Amino acid sequence: MPPGPLRGRFAPSPTGALHLGNAWAALCAFAASRRSGGTFVLRVEDLDPRRSKPAIVQQQLEDLRWLGIAWDEGPDVGGPRAPYVQSQRLERYADALGRLETFPCTCTRKEIRAALAEIAGAPHGGGARYPGTCLHRPPAPDRPAARRWLPPDGVVEATCAHYGPLRAQLRREVGAVALRRSDGVFAYRLAVVVDDAEMGIDLVVRGRDLLEDTPLQVAIARALGLVPPAYLHVPLVLGPEGTKLSKRAGGLSLARLRAAGARPEAVVAYLAEHMGLVPRDTRLLSARAFVDAFDPSRLPHADLVIDPARAIEEIVARGSSP
Repeated sequence: MPPGPLRGRFAPSPTGALHLGNAWAALCAFAASRRSGGTFVLRVEDLDPRRSKPAIVQQQLEDLRWLGIAWDEGPDVGGPRAPYVQSQRLERYADALGRLETFPCTCTRKEIRAALAEIAGAPHGGGARYPGTCLHRPPAPDRPAARRWLPPDGVVEATCAHYGPLRAQLRREVGAVALRRSDGVFAYRLAVVVDDAEMGIDLVVRGRDLLEDTPLQVAIARALGLVPPAYLHVPLVLGPEGTKLSKRAGGLSLARLRAAGARPEAVVAYLAEHMGLVPRDTRLLSARAFVDAFDPSRLPHADLVIDPARAIEEIVARGSSP
């Protein structure tokens, strides 16, 4: 990781209550920033108005505070890089989009799936990438258009401090990517690049599920003349059979743990122990103590698979008198 005080961030989407996997990612981002003596930023990523729920924002802030996580800048405390809510930053994304060479695309999802199926059935067919239909034709005048960007040719390299070097031939592997949907919603991959640069984020700590998207974000940053941050991806907390925990489905939410009588120190200790950061007899651990225990070199590369019912039982038991 880079030396010196680092500006880090945690950026949840207000689509549902934070779950145990979100808590793990937040703790890691918080710890990496605090260990460096730097600044921790909270950002609300509410790009999609159909999925985002404003009422959830306050619940997420309360859950993070309950866990023991504090931030120096954010939507509730302000800061020099405000606003810290993506829905209030749309003009910035529009400006960035205008600085890139994009083209209109009026393909529907059904048309793209059909084109991909045809390509896959042909000899030497390509993978699941945009087939480039609208690169070679004028957009349909009676349809709303998305804006797509064709990444540079050649290999794009990035580095994760935990999982190592990343290499991708983006033009061949993913093709032209949508940076704004046909309904006007900007893509996460554009907004996050703009926000991290404008907020001076030096280190992005996030889940391993975004590892493969990192070279594309690096390519977008460079195309905009921005310096990409350093990246540290951490293993995920998954449900039975490796399924993702879901905020919208309730998952193993912090609200559910709180209602069951769990202590925040028990949640932190459970995660730290099962991820190999503290000894197995650690019953309770504060978020502040997690900062001291956090060592990326000790993290596993494999994800943590849990049974939600057993996890709740173990976490609640940790907070009870021995």
